[in-house]
Amino acid sequence: MKTAGAWQLARRDLLAMSGSRQQRAHLKRPIWIIFFVSLVILFLIGAYVVFPSRSFAACYFFSSKDCTMLNLPVSPPARELTDHENIAWVVINELLRKPPVQSKNPKIAFLFLTPGTLPFEKLWEKFFQGHEDRFSVYVHASSQKPVHVSRYFVGRDIHSEKVAWGKISMLDAEKRLLAHALLDADNQQFVLLSDSCVPLHNFDYVYNYLMYTNVSYIDCFEDPGPHGSGRYSEHMLPELEKKDFRKGAQWFSMKRQHAIVIMADNLFYRKFKFYCKVSNPLPNMDGRNCYADEHYLPTLFHMIDPSGISNWSVTHVDWSEGKWHPKAYRAQDVTFELLKSIASIDETVHVTSTGKKKKTVQPCLWNGMKRPCYLFARKFYPETLDRLLFLFSNYTTV
Repeated sequence: MKTAGAWQLARRDLLAMSGSRQQRAHLKRPIWIIFFVSLVILFLIGAYVVFPSRSFAACYFFSSKDCTMLNLPVSPPARELTDHENIAWVVINELLRKPPVQSKNPKIAFLFLTPGTLPFEKLWEKFFQGHEDRFSVYVHASSQKPVHVSRYFVGRDIHSEKVAWGKISMLDAEKRLLAHALLDADNQQFVLLSDSCVPLHNFDYVYNYLMYTNVSYIDCFEDPGPHGSGRYSEHMLPELEKKDFRKGAQWFSMKRQHAIVIMADNLFYRKFKFYCKVSNPLPNMDGRNCYADEHYLPTLFHMIDPSGISNWSVTHVDWSEGKWHPKAYRAQDVTFELLKSIASIDETVHVTSTGKKKKTVQPCLWNGMKRPCYLFARKFYPETLDRLLFLFSNYTTV
């Protein structure tokens, strides 16, 4: 009996010790979880501090909507700034740091820059139909008052001014469209289109592509040749240095934050207005031609928010013929195969104007994933309308 009692006492002690160890192990688990979570948080904070202009590490952990505000502007030049520069950098930095305006009904503003009547209104009507609460239309007609055939375009003309190719008036027209579209707080994305542009996908695809992106689709690349940096003028100093001069297509899609920056900027805009001209007669300009609509936006955003832009345009155009103007499509050119092939391109190509014409090919990344580059395409002749209407339902199917 005494032996049995001792055994039971020993067994009770062993059970108590085992329970104590299990309890301690149970208590340790939350500590390790807290420790692990703390390490992750410290990693994200460190990435944000070390890489403030890109914050790419945080973007992979958060949704694309959160990522839209993680791109902070780069620091101003490491030299004494002029008073006007200081003012400009303060305003731009504040605008880029502010969170986007929240809207219960976010819309895309389609900005049409055209000489007059838009030949593809019926095609755009087919594209817009059924999505009336998710878009708005603005038309800037520089030569003559348009005759509208679609209800979506009636009453959407804004006050327009004459636009001359290669002149600052082209850039002024773009800013005028943006200013009118910004009056509607629901407009969150702004797409600039020409009279020869057509959609490559259905509305839902375009809407999701733009609304859930973390960048503005502004074309931008460095061209050291005569049609790139060769157009730079030292009159742009000290605000604009040659190393920052960039080139790109004028057709953009941008988020509201960047559109407001363009409205606020006067310092850099004035440099292009006065010193980026066609056949500029100013001294030391060497008779070079400079087109503000090809250089202002790429240069501006390369300087202030390089990680906030895609470096390609979502509007396709074919420069493969190597002429002064891109390839234009006639009715016989428009086939299902052509449209699907353009819509499926997932790499962007930039070619310099140097003697060797250096070509750079890069994948089109949408929130870090490779996706088709283009949502729209130009240049289509008006005669292609019937073919495009006939093929629309097929070629825009995702």
